[in-house]
Amino acid sequence: MTRKTSGQAALEARAAGFREALLGWYRASRRRLPWREEPSAYRTVVSEFMLQQTQVSTVLPYFARWMEALPDFAALARADEATVLKLWEGLGYYSRARNLHRLARAVAGASLPRTAEAWRELPGVGPYTAAAIASIAFGQAEACVDGNVVRILTRLTRDGRAFRDSASASRELAPLAQALVNAADPGDHNQAMMELGATVCLKHRPSCLVCPVAGFCEAGRAGDPEAYPRLAPKPTEQRSVVRVWCESQGRLLLYRNASEARRLAHLHELPSAEQAGLDPARAAQAPLLARRTRGISRFRIEESIHAAEAPSGALAAGLVWVAVADLGSISLSGPHRRWISQQLATRVAAPQGAGRREIGGGSGSP
Repeated sequence: MTRKTSGQAALEARAAGFREALLGWYRASRRRLPWREEPSAYRTVVSEFMLQQTQVSTVLPYFARWMEALPDFAALARADEATVLKLWEGLGYYSRARNLHRLARAVAGASLPRTAEAWRELPGVGPYTAAAIASIAFGQAEACVDGNVVRILTRLTRDGRAFRDSASASRELAPLAQALVNAADPGDHNQAMMELGATVCLKHRPSCLVCPVAGFCEAGRAGDPEAYPRLAPKPTEQRSVVRVWCESQGRLLLYRNASEARRLAHLHELPSAEQAGLDPARAAQAPLLARRTRGISRFRIEESIHAAEAPSGALAAGLVWVAVADLGSISLSGPHRRWISQQLATRVAAPQGAGRREIGGGSGSP
C-alpha cells in the first residue's frame, strides 16, 4: 500500500470542511445540464458514455437527439446498430456507441445493477464510469477519479510525484478520493469534483481566486498550481495516409469498415489508396484536393485527398458506391463527413461551369 504524503494526510484531516465547501459551491453554481435536471439511471449512463474524452458543449446536442430517438434502455435495446451509429455520428470513439448498445441489451427488462462492481461487468464500463453511475444514480459512496480529479487532488496536496500517465495517477490517488467522498451525497460530490475541474481548476490558468476550496489547496498557496500533476510526456507518432476521391455518375466511392473493425465498424470513409487497390506513392501524384491533419490518441495523422480515376471491374472488399444524394442517410466518421461536405461545397460555390466536373468519372465506372 502506498504511503500517504503529508499533503494527503492534512487534506484528509480536513475532509469534512472540504466536502462542505465543495458541495455548497456546486449546489449554488453548477451548470444546468439535461442529465442533471431530469436525472435517471438511463440518462446518467448515456451522458457518462458520451462524456468519455468529449467536452460537455460537444455532447449537449447529441444527448438531446439521442433522448428524443431512444428515451430508455428498452428503446435502445430494440434499435438496430445503424440507427445507433447514425445518432452517434461525429462524436468519435464509436466503440462507446456499440458498447452502450450492448449494455442496453444486457440490462433491458432486468433489474439494474446498483454497485460499481456490478456495473463494471457490463460492456464499456470502466472504473470511473462505474463509480459515476453507482454514485449518481444509486447513491453508492464510490469516488470517481479521472484526469480532472487527478489535477484537483495533486494541486490540493501539492503532490510532486512523477506519474507515468493519467491512468496510473488515478490508481494511486483513488484511496485519497475515496477518503474525501461525501457518503451522504456521493453523486453530487462526484459531480462537484467534475464541475470544479471543468470550470475552475483548469489545466492552464486555473481560476484560483474564485475557487471554492482554495483554503484547502497547498499548490494555490504556493502559487504553482500549473506545476501539477506531473505526468510523463506522451510520445507522438507521425503517420501519413493517402486517400482518394473517386466520383462517377453522381456517386462517390467510399470504404465501409468491416464489422470486426476495432473503432470504426460499419462506418464509411473516403478510401485510402491501399483500400482502393492503388499504389500510395502513385496516388499521391494525382491532383491534391485537400490536406488535413488530426490527432488520435498518441498519433498525429496527416491525410491528403487526391482525385483519382474510378476503379474498373469488380470493387475490392469494403468499397461501395454511394449516391451523393444519399450521403446524409449513411454513417460516416465525423472527419470524413466534414471533408466530403467541404469538397462538395467548393464545387457548389464555384462559378457556373467551373469546378463542377466529376472527378475520375467516365472510364471503368459501374
